[in-house]
Amino acid sequence: MNGPFAFTLALGDDALVAAQRLAEWTTRAPEMEEDIALANIALDQLGAARLLLSYAGELEGAGRDEDALAFLRDDREFRNCLLVELPNDDFAVTMAKLLVLSAYQVPLYTALADCPDERLAAIGGKARKESAYHLDHAALWVKRLGDGTEESHRRMQAGVDQIWPYADELFAAWPEAPVDPATLRSDFDHTVSAVLAEATLTVPEVGWTPVGGRDGVHTEHLSYLLAEMQVLHRAHPGARW
Repeated sequence: MNGPFAFTLALGDDALVAAQRLAEWTTRAPEMEEDIALANIALDQLGAARLLLSYAGELEGAGRDEDALAFLRDDREFRNCLLVELPNDDFAVTMAKLLVLSAYQVPLYTALADCPDERLAAIGGKARKESAYHLDHAALWVKRLGDGTEESHRRMQAGVDQIWPYADELFAAWPEAPVDPATLRSDFDHTVSAVLAEATLTVPEVGWTPVGGRDGVHTEHLSYLLAEMQVLHRAHPGARW
């Protein structure tokens, strides 16, 4: 796959899978307001996914549109990071995931807004505003839980510990991409470290750092997610609603 296509596809897959996971909280969030908030964040991610996958289809030049890329690929053809496909688990884990993802997406989309590719720049300009809200929302909950009760602190720290090894994959060097993710790590570390410090949480020490998502090597969780997401489209191929 060529550089711009592979990069655009990877970002689109990140957003698509993140949207699907967050949507699973609908009717299950701990508060009614949070139920609506997570649904809105999922819709923001889905909107970014549509823009990115539509453009990826044009860059590929094989006649595949956003629907074909979303619903007619198997797991080994997806290029999302492993972080977004992980199960939601409890609410603390979801907030840890959202903190890591949004702290990566904010500098990513900000840099993308200034890249020479006009389409990607336009997508980045729109998505960075939404991602800034996602980051604020996640940070608020991480602080609230981390600096709350003994039980909420324990669960929030456990959530951060569980998610943290998956952060490294986001920043793997990609020098031929419109934005090299490796250049974003310092902004990410500064943002997340400040949130965790205010939440009285500890930045985990990491030894094992799983990778493979950008190469199509995923956890078993993605297969189950795609089976649910794609079932209607595959059961009625070519249907128009």
